[in-house]
Amino acid sequence: MLILYNLFLFLYFLSARIYGLFNSKAKKWVDGRRDWEDLYRNTLKPGEKRIWIHCSSMGEFEQAKPLIEELRAQYPAYKIAVTFFSPSGYEACKNNALADYVFYLPHDGKRNAARFLEIVAPTLAIFVKYEFWYYYLVQLKSKKIPTLLVSGAFRKGQVFFKWYGGMFRDMLGCFSFFFLQDMESENVLATIGITADVLISGDTRYDRVATIAGKVTPITAIDNFKNGHKILIAGSTWPGDEDVLKDCIESLPADWKLIVVPHEIDEAHIRRVAQLFSGAILFSELDAANTGSDKKVLIVNNIGMLSRLFAYADVAFIGGGFQKGGIHNILEPAVFGAPVIFGPVYEKFVEAKELAALKYVFPVANASECKEVLNKLITDEEYRGAISYALKEFMKNHTGAAAKIMGAVEREGWLE
Repeated sequence: MLILYNLFLFLYFLSARIYGLFNSKAKKWVDGRRDWEDLYRNTLKPGEKRIWIHCSSMGEFEQAKPLIEELRAQYPAYKIAVTFFSPSGYEACKNNALADYVFYLPHDGKRNAARFLEIVAPTLAIFVKYEFWYYYLVQLKSKKIPTLLVSGAFRKGQVFFKWYGGMFRDMLGCFSFFFLQDMESENVLATIGITADVLISGDTRYDRVATIAGKVTPITAIDNFKNGHKILIAGSTWPGDEDVLKDCIESLPADWKLIVVPHEIDEAHIRRVAQLFSGAILFSELDAANTGSDKKVLIVNNIGMLSRLFAYADVAFIGGGFQKGGIHNILEPAVFGAPVIFGPVYEKFVEAKELAALKYVFPVANASECKEVLNKLITDEEYRGAISYALKEFMKNHTGAAAKIMGAVEREGWLE
């Protein structure tokens, strides 16, 4: 199995280099790792104590933020080094003041992992939710560096629990402690003998969105666009989501408006969305006056404001559910009490399954189902209000994951 893993690593890096000749995102992935040893050595200051936190992308960094804030407050002597696998995560967070250092994670390999840990020399390593790299984990274990998985989520269909998943089970054996999102994760880990050093701490994203909601400030341009209307916000949308939305909003009442926030904001995608929703105005075209107040649809063509925008949502549609990767963060609108609609690909997401079972959020298989759910939420204000109240209570009762993790850090003595 290790031979196949090494072959996978080789082919992945080779394909990224080739694809990078034609694709800017792949090029960033490759260029960001070029001469990484020199970059690390020239950036890191000698004599520091460090905590290493690895995130796959932007979403995992959002999960890490409440924990980083707690670590900074309780262990100020330590520097925080954050690594990313994806260019989108790195580019969005490279100047984030919460981390002392932000790097690309060098691609996995025996030499890279050994050199990385020698240079960074972390006292504690934290992996957020997923991303399991064999050589890094083996090296961490061999060096006896405490290694935590936070906001972990496991399902019985994953490779760890297959007959051929021995090498992947070995990776799990390298972790010092598992902080899990739910009981299902605990149960499936128990099937492979992992029962000690496990805690259902919850998902740190609940802490994060609660913090965001508590600090939200008005956006004048959005207030002008809203102009007394109810708002449907479609966030982190992909083409499949947008096609479904196009069919649904034909029946949007006169007192409702739509804000579309595409996941990708390159020129071609924004042009496609603008063609779908003819007559829409772009956020970049708004100004401090009442520009856009007469428009039905607003397309947000920038990044970084979606979590604040959800404060304006009466109903939300979250993208990603009509493609392979699955839905984006449904907790961002839920914390404001906005009922959430999303596509059928959501089985990987603990919070989506739990909230769907309670009928506080609504997975739909197609445009017809979406239209039916949306119509009910729009026309029945009492129904929508009851869901909004229940969502806010649910969200309030699920915060505290970061505090539970920090309690264990202190008890176990992983940091001085």
